[in-house]
Amino acid sequence: MSRTTFDLLVVGDANPDVIVSGAPRHPEFGQREQLVPAAGLVLGGSGAITAYGAARLGLRTAFVGRVGDDPAGAFVLDALRSGGVDVSACVVDPDVPTAMTVVLVDGDDRAILTASGCLDRLGAGDVPRGLLERAAHVHVSSYFLQPRLAAGLAGLFGLARAAGASTSLDTNDDPAGRWAGLAEVLPVTDVLLPNEAEALAIATAVAGPPPAAGEHGEPDPLLWAVRQMAALGTLPVVKRGALGALAFADGEPAEVPATPATVVDAVGAGDSFNAGLLAALLRGLPLKQAMTVAVTCGTLSTRAAGGTAAQPNWEEATS
Repeated sequence: MSRTTFDLLVVGDANPDVIVSGAPRHPEFGQREQLVPAAGLVLGGSGAITAYGAARLGLRTAFVGRVGDDPAGAFVLDALRSGGVDVSACVVDPDVPTAMTVVLVDGDDRAILTASGCLDRLGAGDVPRGLLERAAHVHVSSYFLQPRLAAGLAGLFGLARAAGASTSLDTNDDPAGRWAGLAEVLPVTDVLLPNEAEALAIATAVAGPPPAAGEHGEPDPLLWAVRQMAALGTLPVVKRGALGALAFADGEPAEVPATPATVVDAVGAGDSFNAGLLAALLRGLPLKQAMTVAVTCGTLSTRAAGGTAAQPNWEEATS
């Protein structure tokens, strides 16, 4: 009998997103009221969107995070449950409010304003050991928004791997710009899922600045970055938006293009990519085929506003 109850355990951030479409680049203060085309209240947080997308793709998915004992926290947990995600191990914090994010969308660009609430209280100790031992794969999101989790992540991933699980990490951005602590975490991270800017920042943090173009036969900074991350023992799979994805495995780069699409909203597209890649890898697909599924999932998620409304099922992602 398999030891696993869950294909995927996601540990990370969850919060409501207030998405304001057609936001002005410079909102007017002085109590001026400005009209926008649309706004919506949706499930947000890199971890929550990844978990929701994975369940949509057919994975048995559990999520561990912290929310406040407030209406925003209830909204988050209800949304995850409605998507088939097990949230029984989530911590409801009576002392600190649920994190909240406002996303101001202007075309294909966006500004993100987050009140972290109880996000920074999530720690590795909040993940029940029994749950960790019943997951085939453990994914962590938003490393830099959750310093307690970050401090214990190498140990958490070590326990997961000792129990037979594989691991993955999407650091997301570092608001402080330091990108610290990853040299200890990446050797126990099976799959690393940055975007291009994050990949360059992570590689620079662990290996120093990239060589100038043409030095050492390595003119491409992104290819240099994936080589540096791979040298630490992880499989880097870089999200490139409309350009698709780039990975570095077995000493060779692997690239997958994206199909052109009309983007309604790119919020959460990277998290949908994560869900697609993990679902494909856990089904045993080869890397490039898994990357194709991931790029498709990220692209299809942009069909509607919010991170989860247009996430595909497995049939859509592979047809």
